Amino acid sequence: MAAERRGDPAAEIGAGILSRIASVVYWFGVIEAMLLLTTAPGFLVLLFLDRSAGNAPLIGLCFAPAGPALSAAVYAWRVFLNDRDLSPARHFRRGYRLNWLDVLRWWLPALAVLTVIGFSLANLELAGVPPGYGLVLLVVAVAVLVWSTQALVLSSTLSLRTRDTARLASYYLAARPASALGALSLLVAAGGLVALTSDWVLALLASPFTLLLLRNADPVLRDATERFTA
Repeated sequence: MAAERRGDPAAEIGAGILSRIASVVYWFGVIEAMLLLTTAPGFLVLLFLDRSAGNAPLIGLCFAPAGPALSAAVYAWRVFLNDRDLSPARHFRRGYRLNWLDVLRWWLPALAVLTVIGFSLANLELAGVPPGYGLVLLVVAVAVLVWSTQALVLSSTLSLRTRDTARLASYYLAARPASALGALSLLVAAGGLVALTSDWVLALLASPFTLLLLRNADPVLRDATERFTA
């Protein structure tokens, strides 16, 4: 009873296996709901946009809310892994409030680069450039996406300046190649899922996807915490 009065997470969840399983399911459900809620404005607009090259800037803007939302999910999952309780929505809101501006400072430039690349790839034939140019653009886009996953986890869990986030995310692409390859594998799996089903299926799996991103980046976070934070 004393533990319950102090708000001990273990007492709140319960000791039984069914209670623990139910708490995990609850976390996944709540974080998924919060992700859908916070990204809904952009995705609702996306529904009414034609997927033409001319709409590339608008399509890019539709993904702007996704950065802070994914960051809040990563923040909440960090709490889940370290000191789980039954308040995932509270942790999500706190992560969103703390990190939304820091995330947008690098997320919007990354989106701008990806938008330009997407527009260029859609107009390769009109531009009359060699086919190899498209392959180079595709490699750059993948690199930006992998870098973004590193920056997302770092800025969601550590208090860093934007330039430090950008530098560390770039540094760990080479310093922790296993994490970079893991992030690449997750991105390939996400792309394959969209190709085989639809983007809505990926949206409905965003909650486990962010947890996998966090677990994959665990070596990066441990090293960054030990070496670059007080």
